[in-house]
Amino acid sequence: MLDPIRLALSVPQALILLLARRPAAIFTTGGYVAIPTMLVARLLRIPSVLWDGNVVPGRSVRLVAGWATVVAVSHPDTAAALGHARTYVTGTPIRSLVGVDVDAARARFGGGPGERILLVFGGSQTVRRINDAVLGALPRLVEHVRVVHVTGDAGYGPAIAAREALPAGLRDRYRPFPFLQDEMTDALAAADLAVGRAGASTLAEAAAFALPMAIVPYPHAAGHQRRNAEAYAEGGAAVLIEDDALDADRLVEAAGLLADPARHALMSAAAREAARPAAAAAVGDLVMAVALREALPTQAEIDAAARGSLP
Repeated sequence: MLDPIRLALSVPQALILLLARRPAAIFTTGGYVAIPTMLVARLLRIPSVLWDGNVVPGRSVRLVAGWATVVAVSHPDTAAALGHARTYVTGTPIRSLVGVDVDAARARFGGGPGERILLVFGGSQTVRRINDAVLGALPRLVEHVRVVHVTGDAGYGPAIAAREALPAGLRDRYRPFPFLQDEMTDALAAADLAVGRAGASTLAEAAAFALPMAIVPYPHAAGHQRRNAEAYAEGGAAVLIEDDALDADRLVEAAGLLADPARHALMSAAAREAARPAAAAAVGDLVMAVALREALPTQAEIDAAARGSLP
């Protein structure tokens, strides 16, 4: 109940801060914290760039978009929803992929020549349903593929127990981890198929590695993940599995994609077409242009900058 009062009080705070700092430009990814800063920036004629990675923009993004000098988005549908005259499709900025060695990454997770690797993870949202599906399907999965499974803390103990219950000759084909941080890049590079949620960064990193996905969108958070998943699936790079439909049988069915080389190749090509691995550089070009009061680049120039070089 106090949030509106706090928001109102933050406007003079933002005014004092921006008058003292006089930034050349402001970059924001939205959220309610952006409202006072973007409002004051508009009043002080400080140029700004707003970036949003979800297909469906949130309320605060819709509000502050009208105050931004330039809007950058990951999806064309977002541009249409916001209706800003200077909107660029940049893709989603991700961590640098420079120096990633796919062969070394596969070796790190035990992938030998001709072996397929299934990566399963749940992102920052609850992963119990995904974990239960993996453990239920595990004996069938490891007969055909190697499984790299990011379980979260709560799921790691049961995953280790399930691994020990496998026949000795198959245990190495299942590698659970409570978390993967910097190593997540190698896991994505190593994988032939990923099963996970539909966060904007997750989909952007998968696309950068031309990685097909079975997406299980988080069913809450105003449906943002579902629309992200639909956009990726509509492009042909993924199949969509509803959260309440995911079980062991459905996971085995999804993993069956790895036994269909022709379909896998088509999905991989679709993911590569969607990839914008240098989106951060493209967004940076827009920020520098408004900060220096230079002519804005064209969408074609932004497309070229965002595509960069693929791994």
